[in-house]
Amino acid sequence: MRKVVIGIMGPGQGARDIDRQVAYELGRSIALEGWVLLTGGRNVGVMEAANRGAKSANGLTVGILPGADDLGISEFVDIAIFTDMGNARNNINILSSDVVVACGMGAGTASEVALALKSNKPVLLLNCDRASDSLWEYRPTQIFFQQLSPEKIEVAQSVEEAMTIVKQVLSENGIAVSDER
Repeated sequence: MRKVVIGIMGPGQGARDIDRQVAYELGRSIALEGWVLLTGGRNVGVMEAANRGAKSANGLTVGILPGADDLGISEFVDIAIFTDMGNARNNINILSSDVVVACGMGAGTASEVALALKSNKPVLLLNCDRASDSLWEYRPTQIFFQQLSPEKIEVAQSVEEAMTIVKQVLSENGIAVSDER
């Protein structure tokens, strides 16, 4: 049976501390489920943190790299796929993932979310908007993507909620989620 592949997309250089922390926890949780983690494979930001988290739980990691060599690759990537495609590799990230989780937001992440929506892939937004200090939280990223494809966008406020949603989405898409780890 084919393994479940969960793609975590997020900022590299521009990742915030909270983005990296959440990506680490999410990568670890994915590994604990026995799923494969797919990222952009680089040694920065969300990619590095998610891969490090998955490896802390002995998970299997795949990195889809923009270049033709291992320059800048995360030491926590098990399987490196060198594309020499630059940002065009984002399409491979999306098409190879059963569910795409955007952890934080940047221009590259936004392009991956848009590609996922165009490819009819389920997308989960986690940690994608900076909440204001007011009682009313303005969430422009969430609103923008939900307007494009409300049926394919889910939003989570925590790693635990994200994992529950991912399991639900996998089940709804006919992908078996085993309780065996």
